[in-house]
Amino acid sequence: MSTSNRIGRRAALAGLAGAAVAPAARAQAPVSLRLFTGGQQRPDVMRRILDVFQERNPGIRAEVEVGGATSDQQQQYLNTVLASRDSALDVVLIDVIRPAQWAAARWAEPLDAYLGAERDAIMARYLPAYREANIVGGRVMALPYFADAQFLYFRRDLLAKHQVAPPTTWDELSAGAQKILAAEAAANPSLRGFATAGAPIEGTVCSFLVPLWGMGGTLTDAQGKLALNPAQAQRALALWSDLRAKNVTPANLAEIATDRIRVDMQAGNLIFAMQWGYAWNRFQNDADSQVKDRIGVVPLPSFAGNAPATCVGGWQLAVSAFSKNKEAAAKLVRFLSSPEVSKMQAIAASHLPVFPEVYEDAEVLAANPWFRDARAVVLGARARPVTPRYAEVSEAIRTSMNGFLAGTRTADQALADMTQRLTPVLR
Repeated sequence: MSTSNRIGRRAALAGLAGAAVAPAARAQAPVSLRLFTGGQQRPDVMRRILDVFQERNPGIRAEVEVGGATSDQQQQYLNTVLASRDSALDVVLIDVIRPAQWAAARWAEPLDAYLGAERDAIMARYLPAYREANIVGGRVMALPYFADAQFLYFRRDLLAKHQVAPPTTWDELSAGAQKILAAEAAANPSLRGFATAGAPIEGTVCSFLVPLWGMGGTLTDAQGKLALNPAQAQRALALWSDLRAKNVTPANLAEIATDRIRVDMQAGNLIFAMQWGYAWNRFQNDADSQVKDRIGVVPLPSFAGNAPATCVGGWQLAVSAFSKNKEAAAKLVRFLSSPEVSKMQAIAASHLPVFPEVYEDAEVLAANPWFRDARAVVLGARARPVTPRYAEVSEAIRTSMNGFLAGTRTADQALADMTQRLTPVLR
């Protein structure tokens, strides 16, 4: 046989061998999953957790896609992806306000079949607010990743220096902030008294609801219908206008988004802040933090004679209805929504647990001493309206509030616009 014939024969045999081996190799290739999360939800911590999952499940690979600085920006992107039935995403981290919307749009794969006979026992372990948020129309549409609520963060060092007690009422906060600002003006001209979300984002919905609830008011009744009392709504807005008039809040409050509050306090330029649980870990562990070991956390203030109120927050794990790997995605979601991962997040990111027992874990409390009292706050947190049309509710409140905080609308104008837009939605 000539040299050329021998080479040709070997090439042909190699080709046949490759054809025989290729299907088996493809069959053994790991399932590849893509998980979408926002930047504020600590994708770096998520990545470390996914590495643990992959070690235990070598047949599954998981990658993280990060997008959107706020809940609203993330949902805008997801609206485009899911409306086109794109299968690129397998698991999506969604805000606690979204499960009903996702169920109505049929974007989320119901998880009941993947939970099997243990479904009710699994759901019973979660904190009630998260169990209720994720069961829509009797079906489990997502599983909780971490809980959240808004707290009052404060500069322990400055309050101690000027003999100001952590405030329990808004009047005490205002008086304490003014006292400290006056005394510290020369040392830090950039210091501000108090900040909350005021930009046209989801967090600004809570900036309206927290004082409204805190005086005994409500947005909706037990049937989910609009039940806004005009006098109480006016008083809720008056809190912010009063703090602004006393120079307690920044002049640009209408431009402040959630993480801007964290950045300003971390730089040492805020005395008080209404902020979510994630900020604690950043204050303590970020290399550029100017406030390590100087921050305290307590429940938000109330109005005299009323109980304090806060918005329930948190993030849920949904399997995309358009994923081509639903079984593997559901397995990943089960792991990410486990007590083990809840503890990992609490220690690494100060993410509030969705399981009551994790609040009592010694290692969790060593990393987050304030968690000792946080469980009661989370249990008492109130939910924003649960409706498939929540996007419209949010848009009406946050844009009206933003206009009021920016000074482009009076309180009467903001509330009239808000009510007009909410009436056909919450009926």
